[in-house]
Amino acid sequence: MKLKYAIALTGGIAVGKSSTISFMSLYGFRCIDADKIAHQTIEEQRDAIISLFGPHVIKDGKVDRKEIGKIVFANAKMRTKLETLLHPLIYDKIMALAAQEEKRKFPYFIDIPLFFENKRYKIDRSLVVYAPKFEQIKRLMKRNALSEQEALLRIESQMDIEEKKRLATYVIDNSQDLKHLQQECERVRDIILDDYKGE
Repeated sequence: MKLKYAIALTGGIAVGKSSTISFMSLYGFRCIDADKIAHQTIEEQRDAIISLFGPHVIKDGKVDRKEIGKIVFANAKMRTKLETLLHPLIYDKIMALAAQEEKRKFPYFIDIPLFFENKRYKIDRSLVVYAPKFEQIKRLMKRNALSEQEALLRIESQMDIEEKKRLATYVIDNSQDLKHLQQECERVRDIILDDYKGE
């Protein structure tokens, strides 16, 4: 199904997508959160996850995403196995929610961290939240209490942020403070609304 009103919201790790979504929701844009759906799907697939990684990835009765993160960011083969299990299920859930959003005939976002990497979604427009790589590393180390090496491993498991910026329809620069991010969101909001005016 072609999604006419969907805009893929993407970027790198720790670029500030959540803060961007918060601002955009104030302007009436809804967002389907692929990460939230992924977390829900991981729990639903607990038995399959245990088969893949072993029982040590279960902590207090729940899947320990941090532990899985450590494994898959250091092992491309395991990452592929996990993606093969989860991605088709996540895709189906997202498409069901998107079908509902399309009825509103108003632009909305689908937050897809690996939009450019996977090329799974038939969405023409994309919005990249941008921060330079050194800023990503700094923020990720602080946010997730990671070493520089761990932060770098995670960031480099995705397409380079400069390449995503080049491929994007819209870019929000989040390399400065929250005030600047708000101004950027307002600027891009006006462009998006203008682009959809005739549709």
